[in-house]
Amino acid sequence: MDQQAAMQLLDQIRRNMESCIYGKKDEIALMLTALIAGGHVLIEDVPGTGKTQLVKALAMSIGGVFHRIQCNPDLLPTDITGVSIYHPKLEEFVFRPGPVMANLLLADEINRATTKTQSALLEAMEERRVSVDGETHRLPHPFMLFATQNPIEFEGTYSLPEAQLDRFLMKIKLGYPDEISEKRLVLEPGASRAAESLKPVATVDDIAQMQQLAEGIHLEQTVADYLIALVRGTRQHGSVLLGASPRAAVALASAAKAFAFLNHRSFVLPDDVKAMSALVLGHRLHLRSEARMQGVTTSQVLQDVLRVLPVPVGMER
Repeated sequence: MDQQAAMQLLDQIRRNMESCIYGKKDEIALMLTALIAGGHVLIEDVPGTGKTQLVKALAMSIGGVFHRIQCNPDLLPTDITGVSIYHPKLEEFVFRPGPVMANLLLADEINRATTKTQSALLEAMEERRVSVDGETHRLPHPFMLFATQNPIEFEGTYSLPEAQLDRFLMKIKLGYPDEISEKRLVLEPGASRAAESLKPVATVDDIAQMQQLAEGIHLEQTVADYLIALVRGTRQHGSVLLGASPRAAVALASAAKAFAFLNHRSFVLPDDVKAMSALVLGHRLHLRSEARMQGVTTSQVLQDVLRVLPVPVGMER
């Protein structure tokens, strides 16, 4: 598959998702950006805004193996990774895979799972494998985790540890639909469940090829310097206790390449870096307590850093 064919196929996936997810073109573009970058996504919003349907629409569009976990305090790590069970006839332990063995895994309300259970996902997110009873099992390729959480419900929830937050490529919010889209959901029969009847327009092999093509998107030296200056600037801001990590810099580069690929370009622009910065870096920054009390947000911090950075011009392509 060449780059032109891949971009056309990506447009088909986007249109397929838009046919059942109303009024969320920008959010669909972000989901596809994460898919092409091969990263995980944390979706934070209030209940009923279509988080699960959005992920399901993506899974149906690419024909991948899709599993869903409803997280709660009783969920055990083995409920995610799988468990070895003794088989009397074979007289040996046989591995029974858990729901993590999927191309797209949805961890619904992830902050309802205990920290021990959440940690079971760390190896899967970073290494694309799980270890059970001393044996390592590779996950299908490609593998992506989509996790949802409710930002306003705190009873019975557990905050995600910093190490896990750093493994999410981006954090997005859906928000409420516009009036016209919400009216369509009410008036059209089955509109709220339309994602379940979507037909695939691509395969997971197609996605794997797209990911390889996106890795080859050109990142010019001056744009890379701009990206690094942005990441390092977050560590020097007076309101920041913990700035973006080197992993964050790699993630931002991958997201910028995927975003350029989604927009039919073979090179990264500084605008791609700026467009992805809040989504990729925002959840990785930890502000000082006095800054939070003063109402400072991570978005404001990133705007402060971007404001003083010179934008590269006259890039070679």
